[in-house]
Amino acid sequence: MTTTTLPTPAVESPWRRLASDFFASKLATLGLALLILVIGSALLAPWIAPQNPYDIGSLDIMDSKLPPGGESMTGSTYLLGTDGQARDVLSAILYGLRTSLMVGFVSVLAAFAIGAAVGLVAAYFGGRVDALLMRIVDIQLSFPAILVALMLLAILGKGVDKVIIALVVVQWAYFARAARGAALVERGKEYVEAARCLSLGWGRILFRHVLPNCMPPLIVIATIDLAHAIALEATLSFLGVGVPVTEPSLGMLISNGFEYLLSGQYWISFFPGIALAISIIAINLVGDHLRDVLNPRHVS
Repeated sequence: MTTTTLPTPAVESPWRRLASDFFASKLATLGLALLILVIGSALLAPWIAPQNPYDIGSLDIMDSKLPPGGESMTGSTYLLGTDGQARDVLSAILYGLRTSLMVGFVSVLAAFAIGAAVGLVAAYFGGRVDALLMRIVDIQLSFPAILVALMLLAILGKGVDKVIIALVVVQWAYFARAARGAALVERGKEYVEAARCLSLGWGRILFRHVLPNCMPPLIVIATIDLAHAIALEATLSFLGVGVPVTEPSLGMLISNGFEYLLSGQYWISFFPGIALAISIIAINLVGDHLRDVLNPRHVS
């Protein structure tokens, strides 16, 4: 008597399935391509920018406020024109992207770490610990983010590090709320009970076992919050309370050109605004599709 062994179906890697689902969407692919372009341009700015816009020795005041395509006194062509300080607008955008993206990424990572830790601890211990931590989260979420950031920067002053601190304070509560909700689902599962029976410490259970299973919603929130952080930093810089002039971001560039709008030099604010819009749209397109792909009902 012969036995027939049925072939074992190949198990597709979750990451490969995620990639195939992601690239099936034209909008998500477009968003990813734009995001790679934005990040690549920021990283390569010192090498691809026509000019170091913050090297005072390379600027000539006679070249200030040249229109797009205008030529300098030395014959150089500025594709996007120059601003009031004779800085090449294209170069200023590339360098400004570096500051905006750095502030966004660092603040989101810090808010992710703090918020996830708070949410996991609240869900795991429950009771009074959960009630206390969630009341703090509720208080934080009851205030508009821009108002809290403005108040903090009024106390802390200008500076990239100050802006990052303000953004972390206004964003960590979103991660705490999401992490708690996901951890409550995981808390009663068998692997958590098994870890408790093995007398593993609560820190190891939370961060080695529970956290990896809570990552999908946190990744989605981190992606969307990245766009929110960049937009909020641009708003703060535009209002004059964000990054200093010596380390300008896209928001600072828009603010610098705002005074020239009525006199017709639109390009000084317009092109940094377009760069900011493209960055935020690209991140949101990627985040929206990640939300669909990482939905627990979608991922098997």
